[in-house]
Formats: sequence, C-alpha cells, structure tokens
Amino acid sequence: MKSIIKTAVYLLVFIVCLAGAVAAWGFFTLQSALNQPLEVEVVDVLDVPPGSTPARVFSSLEQRGIIERAGWVRRYWQWQMADTVLHVGEYRVEPGMDVRALLDRLQRGDVIQRSITLVEGWNFSQFRDALAGAERLEQTLPREWSNQKVAAELDLSRSHPEGLFFPDTYLYTLGMSDRDILRRAHQRMQQELADAWEQRADGLPISTPYEALILASIIEKETGMAHERGEIAGVFTRRLQIGMRLQTDPTVIYGMGENYQGRIRRDDLRRPTPYNTYTIDGLPPTPIAMPGREALRAAVNPAPGKSLYFVARGDGSHVFSETLQQHNRAVRNYQINRAADYRSSPPPAERDANGGAE
Repeated sequence: MKSIIKTAVYLLVFIVCLAGAVAAWGFFTLQSALNQPLEVEVVDVLDVPPGSTPARVFSSLEQRGIIERAGWVRRYWQWQMADTVLHVGEYRVEPGMDVRALLDRLQRGDVIQRSITLVEGWNFSQFRDALAGAERLEQTLPREWSNQKVAAELDLSRSHPEGLFFPDTYLYTLGMSDRDILRRAHQRMQQELADAWEQRADGLPISTPYEALILASIIEKETGMAHERGEIAGVFTRRLQIGMRLQTDPTVIYGMGENYQGRIRRDDLRRPTPYNTYTIDGLPPTPIAMPGREALRAAVNPAPGKSLYFVARGDGSHVFSETLQQHNRAVRNYQINRAADYRSSPPPAERDANGGAE
C-alpha cells in the first residue's frame, strides 16, 4: 500500500512539474511571438479588407515572411483582445516594429488615411476625373457613365449635378468608394449653402438658394484674387437688379462644352446656348462649377458700390468701372493687344450703350 501511495505522489509531482514546464514553455513561446521584430526592411502596408479575421491577417503575415508563430499571435488576440473590432483599412508596417506594436495599431484602428482634394472652381467632370485617379479608392461610378446617370445613382434631387458638391480635401481609407466621397461632398454643399442663405442680405435679385449657388459658381470662375469676390458679386448683383445681361465668359465656355479649345471668338458670343449670358437674360439654368465657401457668401452678401464692369489686368486682378466709357478706357489700357480669350465683363468690341452685346 505504501508503495502505491509513494508511486502516486511521484506521479502527481511529475504531472505538476510537467504542467509547469509546459506552462513555462507556452509563456516563453507566446512572449517570444509577441516580442519578435517584424521582418521588414522598408515601410510596408498591411491590408485588412472587409471580411477579414485576425486568423487570416496573421496567417497572411506569416506567409509573407513578416512574422513567425502566427498561431500564437492569433491565440493571444482571442484571449486578450476578444472584444476588439478588427478595423478595415491599411496599416503601416515599419522597420523596428515588433508584433506587440502591430497589435496595438490594429487594436486602435490606426489605419492609413489618404486624401483627395477637389478644387474650388472645378466642374463636375473634373471632380470625377480626380476621383477616378485617386489611389486605392474603390470605383463604383464608371467614368463612361454620363453625369446625369451618376446624379441618378446618387439619388440627387436634381438631374444636373453641377455645383452640388463642396470643394475641399476629403480623407478616405481602404474600403471607401467614390460614392462615399461624393455623398460627403454633397452633404457639405447642402450645409454650406443653407448657412450662406440664412445670412443673406436684403434686396437680392435672387430668390432661392439654388440661384445663389448658380451665381456663386460664376463668381468663383471670374475671381482671380480672393479679395475681389465681393466686388465681382456686386457687379453681377447690380446687373441682375437693373435687367442688364451678365455677359460673362465662363458661362459661354461652359455652354460650349468640348467645342471650347482655349479661345472665345465673336461668333461664340453670338451663338445662343442656355449658358451664353451674352444672349440670355438673367442667370444660366445651372451652376457652371463648384463654388467654395467664400464665393457662396459673396453671392448672398455682395460688396456695395456702383461698378457695372470689370476687366482683367493680366495679373489675376481686375479694374472695376461704373460707366461703359470708363470700362472701355480700362480695356484699352489692359487688353488692347490681348488675344480673343480675354476675361472681361463684358468684352469691349461688342457693346451698345447699355453694355449689351450687339
């Protein structure tokens, strides 16, 4: 009997020692897996696409030779980070990092953010070109689709999308799409336009926020220097108030579409289009570009004054005039030898006494 008890004690001690040894080995192996440096010599990127699991992520790292003992890393995630959401995105993997640092980055969702800048004054086609060329942005709106089809896909309230998106720099991460950016830009424009309209001056010749958006787009395209936005807005506002045609080249160019090759000729000024403000009264039917915040504010709060004309100096600034005589004198001073693609309002060669095209 004593021998049986003695054997049992020896066996129990052996099991305890073995369990301790296994635990020590497991602890050492786990710590070794967590403390191992990542095998990268230059900055690399770890993709975590939608539907990824920790097991797949760590297995892919092991297959790429960046880590070893991926199973132990996965077990640690299951034991210690089971409630952590694995964020979709791109993660920077850098020389000198160890697995612990990578796990911390994954736990915090410290993904790489890319950016795309949509520029004030661009039209919608230029916006789409920029989105199509954005690095790692999912493309869901084929470039061959018409702007009207894109507007329908985005469920916009208007079939013509020009002017409906706010120009700004937008951040995005892996898994986001061109639709995501456009929806954010559309929401921003709605908010910016509503804010501007809420602060509009009294007595404006425009009656809706959309008309303000149209006018702001023209101001954006005509402005070469930011401090002149209010004064340019004042010229157009006074023209609308007295029933004078806007006669602004950017609207003509927009109406010409692909026929515009860098120059506006006299025939172009006479050729009727819905956007030729030399032949139509009032505003064109839609915006001609994407105006920024300052252009929106200028459209609803134009600078006071009496000027009805302006002509470009050639350095981005303009000379403003109250009368046609003063304007023609400024034109002679600044544009007498310039080519037909000048930017004046209105061009000097085709005036009647009221400033309209002959």
